[in-house]
Amino acid sequence: MDNTREQGLWKRGVLWLLLLGPLFFASYGFANWFTGQRDDVGSLVFAWEPQIPLWPWTIVPYWSIDLLYGLSFLLPACRREMDRHALRLLAAQVICVVCFLLWPLRFTFERPPLDGTFGLMFDVLMGFDKPFNQAPSLHITLLVIIWAMFANHTRGLLWRGLLHGWMALIGISVLTTWQHHFIDLPTGALAGFFCLWLLPLQGARPLTQIRLASDPRRWRLALRYGLGATLCAVLAVKLGGTWLWLSWLAVALAMVALNYLLFGAGGFQKQADGRLSPAATVLLAPYLLGAWINSRLWTFRKPAPSQVVEGIDLGRLPAMGDLGGYAALVDLCAELPLQHTLQNYCSLPSLDLVAPDALTCQRAAEAIENLRHKGPVLVCCALGYSRSATAVAAWLLHSGRCQSVDAAVTLIRQARPQVMLGPQHLAALQSMVDAQPGLEVAHAG
Repeated sequence: MDNTREQGLWKRGVLWLLLLGPLFFASYGFANWFTGQRDDVGSLVFAWEPQIPLWPWTIVPYWSIDLLYGLSFLLPACRREMDRHALRLLAAQVICVVCFLLWPLRFTFERPPLDGTFGLMFDVLMGFDKPFNQAPSLHITLLVIIWAMFANHTRGLLWRGLLHGWMALIGISVLTTWQHHFIDLPTGALAGFFCLWLLPLQGARPLTQIRLASDPRRWRLALRYGLGATLCAVLAVKLGGTWLWLSWLAVALAMVALNYLLFGAGGFQKQADGRLSPAATVLLAPYLLGAWINSRLWTFRKPAPSQVVEGIDLGRLPAMGDLGGYAALVDLCAELPLQHTLQNYCSLPSLDLVAPDALTCQRAAEAIENLRHKGPVLVCCALGYSRSATAVAAWLLHSGRCQSVDAAVTLIRQARPQVMLGPQHLAALQSMVDAQPGLEVAHAG
């Protein structure tokens, strides 16, 4: 346990359990009862699922999540972490129960009678649980949240190995106890990671970052991603089978659309070390793969960075082996993680295909100026053609190396002809200049 824990947290944990426990039984039981009254409940079963074995002993790990649920409230080290954890569990309950009521499914396998201790545990379970409340699996959704909490507070290779092994066994047990069909697992995992994304332990909550976009370009991009999400969802539902995996892509594209429309760059949850949060990584995985492939295709013919002035290079987001020779890195990319960074690293996440605002330009210029004294600096984004080019132009103006926006852009294009800076980028740079009365820079003509 963490010796730096706030005092009195156990009381707060007990109060949360007193709220969440009755709510769980009431809402879950109501969804079971309500669905049991309906005559329109279907099922979604893959042809290979009858091959899944029934392992009665896995009722033990299946039941163990109830114990781990309670024990997880002993782990948070502060009120913020305690409350975020509890709110995650509450969000999971609300999301899953709503899904149970709107899209009910029925488990179709008939479990044979079982004897002994394991049989008794199944009998107790079935006294409360019914063959409804399937997708997304609330068991899996809660598992993701509880697993994340224990992983944050478990140290040592052996203990972490035991933790991950047991948690994985709990995940498998929903199938081997014949409690869920396969579709319930990935949907439950997505719901769990969505709760982690919605209520991160570090940083601002996405719901507090909602700002309706005023930039028409952001609206157009949100519409495109939204249409892509809708198309994927329709195909998944209409085609079924393996095509159901398109639902994951639909979720990813829908979240990207919401980032452009509401959450901004913060919705990607890029952290100070250059990685995305685990929740954002899982939820956006299909999109991230496509975005990374796209960045490599666009820069295939010219993967190397371009030197703008001595000590300042401009390029795409580097791979693990591309950081040799650099002492510092300034990263403008919001949507792609950096797998290996430098000690001198600055992340200023900005949306792709959208010009950074004047404040981001100013912060980028100051970061480059501060880091260049430590050695060669690489300024990057997904391609090294737009956001990072704007940042370097901002530094050229901020440092006085160029006396106009036009001069800065011309110098950058001489070094990297592929650079794409439109009127919005130039306007942001000029706004940065205008906001600094002491900066002797002429207006672009």
